[in-house]
Amino acid sequence: MTRSVAINVGANTTAPGFRGPIYPDGSFEFVPIPETEPVREPVPTYGDLPLSIGIPDEIRETPVHFDPEFAEFGPGERYTYGDPHGVKARPLLDLEAGDLVYFYATLDFHGEEAPNGICPDWGAYLIGRFRLARDPIDGESFETLPADIRTLFRNNAHVKRDPFDARVLLHGDPEGSGLIETAIPLSAESGVEPNRLVTDLSSDSGEGPWWRRPLRFDEEGTEMLEADGPDRRRASTDPS
Repeated sequence: MTRSVAINVGANTTAPGFRGPIYPDGSFEFVPIPETEPVREPVPTYGDLPLSIGIPDEIRETPVHFDPEFAEFGPGERYTYGDPHGVKARPLLDLEAGDLVYFYATLDFHGEEAPNGICPDWGAYLIGRFRLARDPIDGESFETLPADIRTLFRNNAHVKRDPFDARVLLHGDPEGSGLIETAIPLSAESGVEPNRLVTDLSSDSGEGPWWRRPLRFDEEGTEMLEADGPDRRRASTDPS
């Protein structure tokens, strides 16, 4: 029985003050949020990321919170994700190896006319997924794990924080993880209006700011969500 949870990630109008772009063909760019906590080792800046979108000069040297980590993007080595917040950690810790974690972001449309399925202003879209290579790791047990397991997370943003603060850590199997080629809409006619993937397939009501919440999918919902195309992944370089 495969279950899944979708988690909101990426740049927004609060941090760093703009959203990542989506284009008429459904292609997009994943833009992480800024790093706001002390770190024990250097982390990438906005200027280090392979982005074609114009990054304001005043934040080019701003460190980024590179999470989730995608092996095919920028300084990524593997597929890892961490989160310090209980509202996200709890549903993720309920998953098991083989289950799926989707990542969705709010994106701004860049183009003259938005085609069907893409919001003309901003909307929420699935941008990537992990198929879990192992059971989620409770952050409290991370430091007691064998060194070879901890090494898998050496490039994760929460492991680089000082102090380490993740309540959950995820490791994605490279055979079923990555950014997807074409963003999959979760919004309907406008960003605040959820489409059927949210209202029919997830356990969320779709009321209020649903685009900020974890979205849970049972086995049937996950199967139907997979049928909508998240397997269209970009090429991976994950060595694990």
